[in-house]
Amino acid sequence: MRAAGWRLTIVCLAMLCPLAAQAQTYPDHPVRMLVGFAAGSGPDIQARNVSAQLSTILGQQFYIENRLGANGTIASRTVAQSKPDGYTLLFSSSSIASTPYIYRDLGYDLLTDLTPIATVGILDGLLMLVDSKSPIKTVPEFIAHAKANRVLYGSPGVGNGLHLATELFSQKAGISLQHVPYKGASEVMTGLLGGSVQMMFVTPPSVMGLVKEGRVRALAFTGSKPFPLLPDVPLMKDILPSLEPIGSWGIFFAPGKTPPEVVNKLNTAIREALQAPAVAGVMARDGYHPDNRDAAAVAAFFRREVERTGEAVKAAKIEPN
Repeated sequence: MRAAGWRLTIVCLAMLCPLAAQAQTYPDHPVRMLVGFAAGSGPDIQARNVSAQLSTILGQQFYIENRLGANGTIASRTVAQSKPDGYTLLFSSSSIASTPYIYRDLGYDLLTDLTPIATVGILDGLLMLVDSKSPIKTVPEFIAHAKANRVLYGSPGVGNGLHLATELFSQKAGISLQHVPYKGASEVMTGLLGGSVQMMFVTPPSVMGLVKEGRVRALAFTGSKPFPLLPDVPLMKDILPSLEPIGSWGIFFAPGKTPPEVVNKLNTAIREALQAPAVAGVMARDGYHPDNRDAAAVAAFFRREVERTGEAVKAAKIEPN
């Protein structure tokens, strides 16, 4: 019995050694980071800033590959089906949480085929925008206009977090809006500036330049307190108290079954990257509150967000396609 026990111990150690060795040497060649949204979008900016710092911390290049389409699911499916070795990663916005409820066949299981690694922080709110040439100056004016006219709004795809935010807003405002889905937020902005749509909700990072230049007008911010760089933009909760604050987040993922040692090493490196002044400054500027969870806590947070988003999709009456 004693000999059998020693043999079992030796077998277990032999199984663990390759994992420990992999974590020690990881990464030993460049790492691909997929982003399911356009270059210059909020998620892209965040992923690029953190990835540049990871390259310094871990000594290998972390390079960005923008893989657009289907509300980010093309990028996430690619990672979910990749080898679980830590060399193909995903960065996604909170829109990923709605995908199981709006697509009948994702081609992967969101909660088992992707492993959450770390967050970049929590964004307190979204901006509601109209073109600066629009005569509408306030949310009440927009609501009155929508009650009397057909109004189109854009989002980066059916079930995207920005789509859900707009649908929840329209329900609380008692109006009906027509949705025009695009491939990405930059395409929605092109539609807004060109007059194809009249309104959009968006995360602040990718539109601050346009707001400052006066090309678009921010009617409201959906956070719990004013956005730091736009303190004069009204809070939606003061206009529609029944609409709870709507925010966002970003999470890095690895394929499911990636060794925990690699996931934890990445979590530690990402948390370190977020503390670098260059990265922390960008995140604070864009309104993200630091979020220092370990990998296990990130996984629990993500599962809760997926469940909560499912409730929002049901409330918005969005049918899967």
